[in-house]
Amino acid sequence: MSIKASLFLSAALFAVAAPAALLPAQAQDKPVTLRLGHWLPAQHPLQAGFTAWGAAVEKASGGTVKTQIFPAQQLGAAKDHYDMARDGVADLTYVNPGYTPGRFPVIAGSELPFLLANAKQGSAALDSWYRPYGQKEMADVKLCLTWAHDAATFHGKVRISKPDDLKGKKIRPGNATMARLVTMAGGVNVQVAAPEARESLERGTADAITFPWDSLFVFGIDKVAKLHMDAPLYVSNFVLVMNKASYAKLSDNQKKAVDANCNTDAALALAGPWADVEAAGRTKLRAMPDHEFVKPSDADMAAWRKIGDEMTKIWYDDVKKVGVDGEKALADLKAELKKRDSAAF
Repeated sequence: MSIKASLFLSAALFAVAAPAALLPAQAQDKPVTLRLGHWLPAQHPLQAGFTAWGAAVEKASGGTVKTQIFPAQQLGAAKDHYDMARDGVADLTYVNPGYTPGRFPVIAGSELPFLLANAKQGSAALDSWYRPYGQKEMADVKLCLTWAHDAATFHGKVRISKPDDLKGKKIRPGNATMARLVTMAGGVNVQVAAPEARESLERGTADAITFPWDSLFVFGIDKVAKLHMDAPLYVSNFVLVMNKASYAKLSDNQKKAVDANCNTDAALALAGPWADVEAAGRTKLRAMPDHEFVKPSDADMAAWRKIGDEMTKIWYDDVKKVGVDGEKALADLKAELKKRDSAAF
């Protein structure tokens, strides 16, 4: 799907989620421009999604709330985007919680292997599940949306089909949960954010990376990583968060416009077009003769699932430290995924 098509679809979905008639403009509302910072390149499909989200807020506010987008780490490094929203460097930011290991243990549960089958309804399930936990875990910002990218896997210069293939290999993980998997399998983690992933492969500081499919093209990684494990191993989760003071300064009408676009329907509207693009990326790569897809055997998949089971037990211990019953939380997430026909288990 092209970015233009993605923007059109996102705008249409957001329009359904937040009709303009819901929030009539108030004469006393002062115009506001919200700065939205993210670390993706401007050609990434989510740039169109953020543009559509801002357009929906603007329409719902009667034109009094506009959004100015700063892509490509213009306002700060990828790992700093949560703190940028908390501290007011930006009004809104796009955050990968997995870039700060141990800081957001509850949401990390959605990154465990073989949970989400797709990022469309799967993102809606994730958003619905995480909202009550996020109010506490991300209490120093306003949590707006939660979603995931489509199921992803290993890509690189070495063949990977089973956990033993990671032994002694240098791997760039997409989040802290995948970093744990790499360590448990005997690999060495190379911690860099997505914008630096290609460079890590080119310089040889990484042998392989975990990444969604179409994003390989967006970041130019397809020119370096030619071997791909053909299995949907994991997802990374993301949040759109807002500075609390920025929200507090809005009029009641403007707050309603933001709130009308900070819900599960809006999460689905943002994630859906991106999920389609990522899935299409896999098809595109498969048709390229210089790329090889490595299919894990049934025994290989059983080995991955065994590590996944061990990781789940460790996650239970992680969230117990913050007062969360991990077994119940994961059961609730799985129930949401099944309800929305997006479970991979």
